[in-house]
Amino acid sequence: MSHTPSSPQPSSSPSPEPGPLLSELRDSAVERLARSGVPTPDVDAELLLGHVTGLGRGELQAAFITGRRAGAGAGPDGGRDAAGALDALLERRAAREPLQHILGVAWFRSLELRVGPGVFVPRPETEGVVQIAIDALRQVPTPEPVAVDLGTGSGAIALAMATEVPNARVHAVEASVDAFIWARENFAAVGADNARLVFDDMGRALPELDGSVDVVISNPPYVPDDAIPRDPEVRLFDPAMALYGGPDGLDLVRSLERTAHRLLREGGLLVIEHGELQGADIRLILTERGWRAAATHVDLTLRDRTTTALR
Repeated sequence: MSHTPSSPQPSSSPSPEPGPLLSELRDSAVERLARSGVPTPDVDAELLLGHVTGLGRGELQAAFITGRRAGAGAGPDGGRDAAGALDALLERRAAREPLQHILGVAWFRSLELRVGPGVFVPRPETEGVVQIAIDALRQVPTPEPVAVDLGTGSGAIALAMATEVPNARVHAVEASVDAFIWARENFAAVGADNARLVFDDMGRALPELDGSVDVVISNPPYVPDDAIPRDPEVRLFDPAMALYGGPDGLDLVRSLERTAHRLLREGGLLVIEHGELQGADIRLILTERGWRAAATHVDLTLRDRTTTALR
């Protein structure tokens, strides 16, 4: 009597361990960053977690509420090792490496800019500085107002002007090789055909524009040589060339004043970002050089941040 062979039984294997809750990863990351003195540990933790999982902050908030676990979604690693990837990034941030360097991007007004070692990370307070220049460009009674950004760094100021005042012609000058490379990448990514990037020294740049520019703007190095920036992100990671401006911090201000005086038309506007204690000294420099209506403006924290003057 023949026997029918029995069907093979499926082998049982243990189910993979569920990943940790995304909310747990967030909470432990916040605690770790707070212990390291990071000023905004909650924001930084969520941005880093979003980076490794591929989720936006809104999606993360929903994931926290619904109890979603790591490994249940997309991301650079398919979500398989979000905890391990996050740990590596937290170690860098806890050492006070700038968040923008870790993520590779900085947000400035409507722009997403590439940044990293060798270029100054654009700051939120500069968004208010560039607004002054944008407002001035919009009021110029010519079809194509002209603006110059001296020491453009990542290109943040120049590209903000070019994208928000599309009828303007914007020229950006940078003398640092490292910063110029980042700026060139950002100019290419943004694709504003009314913006031009020039590698040159601030003092001799753009002679072809002498006497024809409507707005000159700059965020120059203005930290005195013997001053030590408080934030480790600045002190340890921002390039010295973008920070220090001589014994009183105003050497580059004096240089850009001379260049702006050469470039601007009569009645053109100069916009300078500076430290909160430098407004009076910069107004004196400008007034002694014949500039009119020198005035200092505060930022959103009511600290002196910008000085303007008319050619």
